[in-house]
Amino acid sequence: MVRAVADGATDLRALVERTGLGRSTAHRLAQLLVREGYLRTGRDGYALGPTLIELGFQALHGNPLPVVARPVLEELSEQLQDTVHLAVRDGASVLYLDKLPGSRGAEMRSRIGHRMPLTRTGVGMALLLDSPQEWEPLYEAETPVEPGAARGGDIDAFTARMREYVDSQVAMDTEDNEPGIRCVAAPIRDAAGDLVGAISVSATRPYMPAARMRGLVKVVGRSAQGISAALGHRAS
Repeated sequence: MVRAVADGATDLRALVERTGLGRSTAHRLAQLLVREGYLRTGRDGYALGPTLIELGFQALHGNPLPVVARPVLEELSEQLQDTVHLAVRDGASVLYLDKLPGSRGAEMRSRIGHRMPLTRTGVGMALLLDSPQEWEPLYEAETPVEPGAARGGDIDAFTARMREYVDSQVAMDTEDNEPGIRCVAAPIRDAAGDLVGAISVSATRPYMPAARMRGLVKVVGRSAQGISAALGHRAS
């Protein structure tokens, strides 16, 4: 029910259609969720409630990654003036945990709590560097958010790119997801060496030509390594 509202269901009819529940069951559940603060009602129908905000902050602060990463993100943002993201993998999608908007160019459509495709975003590709067995099925299943985005070529071209990214430990979104938006991303690892997140620096094409993207590889990579070190990771 909560997910249905988050995805745009604002009335009982839409809730029934999205969830497959009976009308009376959906109505009772909606009333319960409103009473507990998970949903609220207003002029425009159902919306997410304040309890979810409270729980979201608890979940965010219960995860050390956003706290540890924040100073590095702020430093990158100030240094580069571009949009900086922190993201994790959640199931088959990218989940943004933090975002510092850039001070130039168009505003990115991403936001904290927003989900994006793994194989169509820089952070998503960075999050997949340790999972080559998933590259092909995910790439074939996912599509860009914007129809006009570059599709990145066929599966062979994509896997070739991913192998290069494994070698450099930095991934690039060359307008794979949104026309005109490019980014450079790098993975974050914990004390066990597991891939637990990724950061990215994003900008519109005029501010992110190919030469600048190449120049940011070391910058973004070092920043991700700094966050990893703060989480206890020691590079071999």
